[in-house]
Parts: sequence; structure tokens; C-alpha cells
Amino acid sequence: MRSLETLSGGEWVATGEWIEVHDPADVRTPLARIPALAAKDVTRAYDHAERGFAVWKRISPFERARIFTEAAKLIRERVDEIAADVTAENGKTGAEARGETLKAADFLDYYAGLARQGYGTLLHDARPDTRVHTQREPIGVILVISPWNDPLITPARKLAPLLATGNAAVFKPATETPLSGLHFARALHDAGLPAGVLNVVTGRTAEIEEALLDDPRIAAITFTGSNEVGNRIRRRLADRNVRFQGELGGKNASVVLKDADLPFAAKTVVAASFGQAGQRCTATSRVIVERPVYDEFTRLLVAEVEALKVGPGSDPATTLCPLSSPKQRDSVLAHLTGAVEQGATVLTGGHADTEGDRVHGCFVQPTVLADVTAETAIWREEVFGPVLAVRAVDDFDQAVDAVNDSPFGLAAAVFTRDLASAYRFADDAECGQIAVNATTPGWDVHLPFGGFHDSGTGYKEQGDEVLRFSTRVKTVAVHFGT
Repeated sequence: MRSLETLSGGEWVATGEWIEVHDPADVRTPLARIPALAAKDVTRAYDHAERGFAVWKRISPFERARIFTEAAKLIRERVDEIAADVTAENGKTGAEARGETLKAADFLDYYAGLARQGYGTLLHDARPDTRVHTQREPIGVILVISPWNDPLITPARKLAPLLATGNAAVFKPATETPLSGLHFARALHDAGLPAGVLNVVTGRTAEIEEALLDDPRIAAITFTGSNEVGNRIRRRLADRNVRFQGELGGKNASVVLKDADLPFAAKTVVAASFGQAGQRCTATSRVIVERPVYDEFTRLLVAEVEALKVGPGSDPATTLCPLSSPKQRDSVLAHLTGAVEQGATVLTGGHADTEGDRVHGCFVQPTVLADVTAETAIWREEVFGPVLAVRAVDDFDQAVDAVNDSPFGLAAAVFTRDLASAYRFADDAECGQIAVNATTPGWDVHLPFGGFHDSGTGYKEQGDEVLRFSTRVKTVAVHFGT
């Protein structure tokens, strides 16, 4: 078992107290341990971040870009090592882990490119001999809280833009999956990131929550996770001038219209639903099918699901990985039990997979449910597992109503050959991400990302939209006349 250190003030440190990290494919033996920081260590991380910000905000953006480019290069050179740890701690397949690692490098490259972009606007002024411009500036120390489901790409998505624009960060990776985030921090450190600009806090959240969330030097918090936790953070910040960016829950729907290419739609919906064992915020978990093609599409869908191979992510033959922890596995199974009790019919799957060595892991068979209604809990609540519920509707308008009948609004897709239906769906679906004849997941680094309603908080991630969160705008008037 490896003992890892965490990054604070430019040094790799440990405290003597440890947290074990397990492989969800076999939870019997820990694969690594990380430092369990105490409250005083978190405060020290903010001390370092405050000093790091004072230095970093004055460093040339071209130097920041150089560091980012070098860090991206290091991640690509270390892709095998990093991807192996992503698989080991999270359970993802080798292909998923490798893709996540390379996408993390892409984020660094993209935001390195911002160094050559403008950072303000020249404006007209009514006064003679006066020029006015705006300029974007970093806002300070930002707390980054990332989840266990995308342990490398989410830190990259959050940290790259805020660091590129001159902010400093205190980064709290998920306790279940800290190794990936530590790899990202190490690449930046090895590339020459100044001390204190990035500080990684590993530890049990319950023991350090007050020190983590209540430090007066926090300018903003970016969080990806559950609505319950996100809303608790938001309430905690209510009387403080702290920005909050939340990427929260989703209950994403794909609509299959009667003119769709049904085999293609079935294959694409399965990829959208069961990649990463359904543990994506943008995963499709509801399918809404026009009634004339419901039976045929459902037959094709079940056949595609039953072709998935459940197994450990380290097995190249695996196409459906384990869930990330025993807690998550048990939560998904509880949702399935509740759905059946409410009248849902299991078309395939519906139970834990304990075949052979999988008995020691967190495996759940990929599941398709029918006979659900708009009131069935599993139709409305986020499950975050390999579970797909299917309903029939009479027409396009009912399909859109079913998509929008949700407190969430993250992602939705439509499958159709009709261009008018595609554009009507894009206009009418109340979601931040719309796909036509494509999967709900899969948004590139330069594309704004984030949901509506209870799925988000107004600040987008990715692209240049994220700069609204990580920078502030200053207006400067210069009078040059006599």
C-alpha cells in the first residue's frame, strides 16, 4: 500500500493520520493511503494560498501559459500511470480513465491559450479627451470541491481557468478518489507553479468542514456534487460576499421520435446511460419514446444493454465498470427495490452482480425499467448508477413536456431525422446542454457547460464563460487633455 503526501505551500506533506483508499472492484485491501489533515492544516493551506495569490496575480500571463503547457506535457507523458490510478480508485475502464487523463491535459492547453487573448474592452466616453476601458482581474483565493465520479477531469475543469486568470486555490478532492487530483497537482508543481498557488486538502470533510468553508479569505467556491450538499454550502454563504458556482444534480432524458434511426438511437442511448456505470452528471437516465416505435426501440435497447460486459476497469474486455464505493452500490440497489415496489418492471438487470470475484466489489447489473410513471420516484430522483427508465408518449409535445417535468435541467437529447423537430426541441427543452442524435455526455473543453433550474447556479464552466466566475471587471477612465 502506497503512502502519499499532499501539496501545501509548495511542499509535499503528511501529518501522521491517514485515510485508506480502496479499489471498488475489490474492496478487501486498500491500495493507498492519504493524509487526514486537521483543521489547523486547512487554515495553513489558506495562509499559503493568500501568499501565493499575491505573487501569482502579478506573474505574466505568458509565464502562466508556459507552466500550463509544461504541465499538460507532463500529464500526457504520465498518462499510463495516471490512468491506472483513475481506474484503481474510481473503477473506470482503462479507456475511460485514459480519455479522462488526456482531457485534463486539454484543459491546461486550452486555458494556456487564454494568455494571448484580450482581457478587456475599449469603450466610448461622453467626456472629451477621455478614454475608458475595462479590464478583467482575478478575484483571489477560490475553494474547489470536486466529486468522486470524475476525479481528474473535474479538478482540471475547475482549476485550469481559475489558475490561468491569476487566482490561487485550495482544492479538496473527494475522500474516496484523491489520487487523481494529486496527480494533477503534481504535474503543475513539477512544471514550476509557484508555492502556495495550489494547495490540496485531503481529509475527512466532517472533521474539517468549518475550517474549509468559513475561512474569511475565500473569494469564491466552486462545487460539483449533490443538491443536498450544494444547497447547504449556499445557505452557509448567504450573508457573505462569496461567489458560488454549483454543478449539481441531473435527471437527463433522451427522446426517441418515431422517425428516428432506432438501432443507432439504442446504441447511442446505451453509451450515454452506462458509460462510467451511469456515474456521470450528464448520463441519460430517462428515455421517452413515441408510442408507435416503443416496442421495437425497447427490444433493441435491451439487446444492447445485455451485450455489456460487467467487470473490473483493469480488464480490457470490461464495458461496464463497478460503482465507486459500497455506499454508492447500496444506494443504487435501494432505488431499484423502491422502483419495483412502486410498480416498475425490470426488463433486464435489476440486482447486484456477485459472480465470481465480483462478489468482493461494487458491481450492479445494467438495468432497464419499464412501467414507470411521471410520479415514480426513480423517474424523478437522481440515481447515479447503471439504471435506465423508459416511458412511452403520444407525440412530440408530450415528449418535451416529459423532459421538462423535472426539477433538474442539465442535459437532454433527441433522436430524429426531422430538422424542424430537432430545432424545436433545442428551443423548448429546459436544459443547459442539448444534443441531437448524440449522447448527453461528451462536452469539449471550449464549450460552455452547466445546467438550468436545480442543476446549476448560473455560473457556467468551461470555455470563456467560466471567466465570469473567476474574474472581476474593473472600469478605468483616463483623461488626457489639458
